[in-house]
Amino acid sequence: MINNYKKIVIKIGSSSIIDDQTGRIRTAWLNSICKNISLLIKENKKIVIVSSGAIALGRKHIGNNKNIRKLEDKQAAAAIGQIELAYYWQQSLKKYKIKCAQLLLTLDDSEIRRRYLNARKTIYSLQKNKIIPVINENDTVATEEIRYGDNDRLAARVAQMIDADLLIMLSDVDGLYTKRPQKNNKVKKISNVKKINPSIEKMASSKSSKFGSGGMATKIWAAKICMNSGCSTIIANGKKNNPLQNIDSSNSTLFQASTSPGNSRKKWILNHLHPSGIIVVDNGAEKAILQNKSLLPSGVTDIKGNFARGDILSIVNEKNSKIGIGVIAYDFSEAKKIIGKKSKEIKIILGYEGRDEIIHKDDLVKINS
Repeated sequence: MINNYKKIVIKIGSSSIIDDQTGRIRTAWLNSICKNISLLIKENKKIVIVSSGAIALGRKHIGNNKNIRKLEDKQAAAAIGQIELAYYWQQSLKKYKIKCAQLLLTLDDSEIRRRYLNARKTIYSLQKNKIIPVINENDTVATEEIRYGDNDRLAARVAQMIDADLLIMLSDVDGLYTKRPQKNNKVKKISNVKKINPSIEKMASSKSSKFGSGGMATKIWAAKICMNSGCSTIIANGKKNNPLQNIDSSNSTLFQASTSPGNSRKKWILNHLHPSGIIVVDNGAEKAILQNKSLLPSGVTDIKGNFARGDILSIVNEKNSKIGIGVIAYDFSEAKKIIGKKSKEIKIILGYEGRDEIIHKDDLVKINS
């Protein structure tokens, strides 16, 4: 299933890499996936690893191995576990003569354009020198406000960042089912998804594993982000040894992108996790956006939020359905004055000649519903 892809992000959940009973690394499993990765490298595929497990490894040293809930305790556990996690990856990859490097990212590293580009360049430099990036969220410093929340989201952002054509998410499930298989015998596994619609999203369970923070819902979210970026996604069971080699339609779901990875700036806009505000548009503006045209002030009926010029805003129609996302050309106070007005009136209203568009088409990405 993965032969035709060239640039692959492999996301490994805590339930795959950590033993449920002991809370320790599954070394035999880790050695087997490193062997699988070495075979992919021999086929000239570029690999990036997004690995969970740091908090799960460190938690045994914090709070007498009980479930830890306080942010500072999770940060402390991550600080302890991250060293061990990186060591095991380094030693296992080394057996196959593969070098690796550790990258710890926070949400700001993908939300702030300058930091996004810096992270992207670092990954490219490592790949150029035949070194595999092993990426995790920087849980030691990330607060609730600047966290991805789980590595499914982080992996999707990394895939989008490097123009990957495939994201593989290894977990403790055989892909997407119509209902939770643990609670219903009359379930059907979905092998191939070409479009994520509300019925697909409804199938997702929000339940996470013992160690993991994500569930099927976050994996569907990640797959949706990737598909919009031209990147296919595979959700597969990663519990058994040689998990990459053993991926097939019986133990996975393929979310198949219809396009190839596209413009990186528009992907950065599209995948923003926390837009600074909302623009409400009328029917005429909605049609213009769907035809890849710019958004003019005359088509805006309302704005919400507290934003500055250059911030990312969500665009919704009169039914409150999200139809796009883009970079605003004005701050809130300026935009409030010109919404509903014609572009030629902007100079008179603001006292200076600004852009005709409130969001230019080059800074706007429509969202297919």
